[in-house]
Amino acid sequence: MKITIVDYGAGNLPSVERALRALGAETERAVEPSQIAAAKAIVLPGVGHFSAFVAGLRERNLTSSLRSAFEAGLPLLGICLGLQAMFASSEEAPGDAGLGFFPEAVRALPTNVKSPHIGWNQLRRMQASTLLRGIPDDAYFYFAHSYAAPASAKATVAACDHGVSFAAVIEQKSLKAVQFHPEKSGEVGAQVLRNFLEFIQ
Repeated sequence: MKITIVDYGAGNLPSVERALRALGAETERAVEPSQIAAAKAIVLPGVGHFSAFVAGLRERNLTSSLRSAFEAGLPLLGICLGLQAMFASSEEAPGDAGLGFFPEAVRALPTNVKSPHIGWNQLRRMQASTLLRGIPDDAYFYFAHSYAAPASAKATVAACDHGVSFAAVIEQKSLKAVQFHPEKSGEVGAQVLRNFLEFIQ
């Protein structure tokens, strides 16, 4: 199945593209609504600032088509800022609305720990997970972020702790998202992507 990668100017898009192709997936970059409408499965990568992310989607008229894809139950994988954009808003950009798949707000990591949270960390599993199938409980994943969605979000299946517990893996029916970077997390990251590809077959 062809994977449609949302191209709003994200810096990590090429590395996500390479990681998926290394697993045998065919990919295409989507820069207009018609490509989202025709997609069979979507990956929403993201790095940088929340405001630039949502502005990039707006400028390409992709916001409503992504919301339509979510409502239609299309398989969708968010990565890093792509996860955060699925929420209603972020403290990083007050006044800028997210995609609103989840009602909570993304919050800044606490000031009593080093921020951004950059490097390897482990997950705390809370529910059964499609994306983490076959991955050891003590595996490490690569993170790079200063903001995070609350671990209390209803769809959270795994959390991570860095000053506060935050959502590291979110799964709700066909929607999946990870706060870490699978494309930078070695073999366990490749397994996360492999699990997503198997899920959409």
